[in-house]
Amino acid sequence: MELYARGRRRALPPVLFGLGVLGHLLRHGRRYDVVHTASFPYFSLLGAAAVRRRGRFRLLVDWHEVWTHEYWREYLGFAGGLVGWQIQRACLRVSQRAFCFSRLHERRLREQGVAGELTRLEGQYAGSPAPQAPAPGRPVVVFAGRHIPEKRVPAVVPALARAREQVPELCGEIYGDGPERERVLQAIAAFRLQECVSAPGFVEQEVLEHALATALCVVLPSRREGYGLVVIESAARGVPSVVVEGPDNAATELVDEGVNGTIAPSAEADDLAAALLRVYEAGPELRRSTLEWFRRNAERLSLDHSLQLVLREYSTADS
Repeated sequence: MELYARGRRRALPPVLFGLGVLGHLLRHGRRYDVVHTASFPYFSLLGAAAVRRRGRFRLLVDWHEVWTHEYWREYLGFAGGLVGWQIQRACLRVSQRAFCFSRLHERRLREQGVAGELTRLEGQYAGSPAPQAPAPGRPVVVFAGRHIPEKRVPAVVPALARAREQVPELCGEIYGDGPERERVLQAIAAFRLQECVSAPGFVEQEVLEHALATALCVVLPSRREGYGLVVIESAARGVPSVVVEGPDNAATELVDEGVNGTIAPSAEADDLAAALLRVYEAGPELRRSTLEWFRRNAERLSLDHSLQLVLREYSTADS
């Protein structure tokens, strides 16, 4: 089924998925000692919670994000936002062993009273803990991800145009697709950057790997991130990241200013361009310090480290 309509997630697919989870656990719930699910898309968690006592399984829940009431209203409007907020609150009231992945969402879960013990897992990086041999950098800023409103992908283009006023050789590569891609293409044309900024959509993995490994930096102008895995993946290659400050952006927790990247105060062209120029001016030294940052943090941020904590919780979770 199509997951998006007019740039927003559709309600029907997660509802049907939740009904599927409910039906499966009604039939087979007693097979399981543990059901480990994610809070989003909510209805699967509510379906599992409805039959937890009957199935006698433990319920563990990953909370990648916790949205504020204000953000729900912005995302779905007044009525839809109220419904979404209440559904999220219902999930918080489910008896569970909860996991989250950032200090931002750990704080929100505690403030909103999640009904169970909470563990923050810092690691989602599944690659090798050994840093990759750094490739020579190009004066190219790379974005890779979904083109949805929250990612603010079109903001990359005017920022590059502004930065090129000081560094004319600076170029951009914008990978991925989504409902905002047409706006990206329009911005490239409006700023007459067709010769130096490309937006090829989805590409072969080898092409993307080469682009990321040789980029000047990876830019993530998102206003909302539950984690920011691309920051770690880039650091493993010695490539710094540019992220944007914001109340819903947990990716900023993974950037040490001037060590493995920089944090722009906003996604406005001047602020984002200034951040790109800071990376450019830092040169190879920033790539070296980014690689060293990865070496120091690779174990803590690894998926294996998180899985060890999860396995420990499996054995101690309350039924």
